[in-house]
Amino acid sequence: MISVGIVGLSASGGWAGRAHVPALAAVDGIELRGLVTSSAESGRAASAAFGVPAYESVSALARAVDLVVVTVKVPQHRELVLPALELGVPVLSEWPLALDLRQAEELERAAGETPTFVGLQGRSAPVFRWLADLVANGYVGDVLSATVVASTEGWGSPASERMRYTLDRENGATMLTIAFGHAIDTVSMVVGELDDVVATTATRRAQVPLAGTEATIPMTAEDQVAISGTVTGGAILSAHYRGGVKSGFSLLVDGTEGSLEISAPSHPGLAPVTVRGAGELTLPGAYDAFPQLAGTPVHALAHAYAAIRDDLTRGTTVVPDFAHAVKRHRLLDAIQRSAATGQRVRP
Repeated sequence: MISVGIVGLSASGGWAGRAHVPALAAVDGIELRGLVTSSAESGRAASAAFGVPAYESVSALARAVDLVVVTVKVPQHRELVLPALELGVPVLSEWPLALDLRQAEELERAAGETPTFVGLQGRSAPVFRWLADLVANGYVGDVLSATVVASTEGWGSPASERMRYTLDRENGATMLTIAFGHAIDTVSMVVGELDDVVATTATRRAQVPLAGTEATIPMTAEDQVAISGTVTGGAILSAHYRGGVKSGFSLLVDGTEGSLEISAPSHPGLAPVTVRGAGELTLPGAYDAFPQLAGTPVHALAHAYAAIRDDLTRGTTVVPDFAHAVKRHRLLDAIQRSAATGQRVRP
């Protein structure tokens, strides 16, 4: 049994409690055994709520478990990931891994030979593993192009106090890094990595409403991200991601032998996904170990934890690690440099 400790698991709510805890509960061979919060008082409350001990520090937690999971805000990732790595304990960090590329590279170096994982759980989602296999096995023939049009209600609609920090570009938790970052990672899994990129970004809303008040608050994070580039093999990938809009996700893959249309009412890692080729296609059951969770935010994460369990016990390397996170940060850095200079940039 792999024991897990979550940093940032709070009784007051949040992604760790809504998604990580039920995902762990669904997977055999891995279970929650401890937690760390920001204070002794919140630790006692979380311990009572989830039935596991609260530890006073990441180092103390790391000495008691087999896997440390970091689910706090991005600016705190470095200071909380490093103590576990120093003890040689495997770490799963939520995405984005770090504030920027330089910091992500530092964390990759610090890991050394210690197993690491990053929360790009879309790669574990049954539908995207299936789509990657469909394309790799020639369903559309040679890929000619891939077109993404997607949006998120965040970064434009009223922001809660809890999410206020995501509006500041300097905090590393923006639409570009989170919503776009997750989406481009799964798209790259299906059609391949970008060899170069040209980007245009903008912050069209300099102020957004503070939820529950009549106040507005400044936003420096981009709410428009448009890119195009060449995928390894020659196909063209274009994507436009928009903030403050509720229109969902669409990916069109055109090839020499046909097309695939992939759509979801919101982010495809959190909502049901529809796939059409020559008619609507149905996900083969062999891809889905947790069909009871289909269509929920827990679905992909449960598959990720199952794969982490196998990576740790069988020596496989299925789940994206810190090296993969650096590759994804490198693409985001290239997008920012291209947007700033107007030039084509290689990640």
